[in-house]
Amino acid sequence: RAERIPIPHRRPRISSSFHLAGEVASRMAGRKGGDRKKAVTRSVKAGLQFPVGRIGRYLKKGRYAQRVGSGAPVYLAAVLEYLAAEVLELAGNAAKDNKKTRIIPRHLLLAVRNDQELGRLLAGVTIAHGGVIPNINSVLLPKKSPAAAEKEAKSPKKKTATKSPKKKVAAKE
Repeated sequence: RAERIPIPHRRPRISSSFHLAGEVASRMAGRKGGDRKKAVTRSVKAGLQFPVGRIGRYLKKGRYAQRVGSGAPVYLAAVLEYLAAEVLELAGNAAKDNKKTRIIPRHLLLAVRNDQELGRLLAGVTIAHGGVIPNINSVLLPKKSPAAAEKEAKSPKKKTATKSPKKKVAAKE
């Protein structure tokens, strides 16, 4: 069984700092004294929703370059925000076309693949659960018989409305 070892009591430290009255403290300049302005993020300054500070941190951590300028994360955040807004707008339109209120991966795929520029940008990207664009090559479609092709080539004739058998009987009387 281990013996109990007494822990020596520590003397309380004497504080060298002092507190001033509220009015005097508010006029003092320094870290703790005075009213501080609320911090304004770089995202707010740039009018962006995407986090400029976080993107700047990722640029530095990623070691893409030895030095990162102050404007680089702002510009990159603006570009990413624009691309996200563009994709979301097109996906929202695709959802609306399918009479849905929620955007699903299928709507994202339809939005990206139906837009020429986004399709080129994301050509090598696979969207999970997105499916494929509906497309059947004309070679694979069944061949039409000559009579059906000839019939389709002619302009359709207007059909005159015919009376129902009951109305024909009533008209004769």
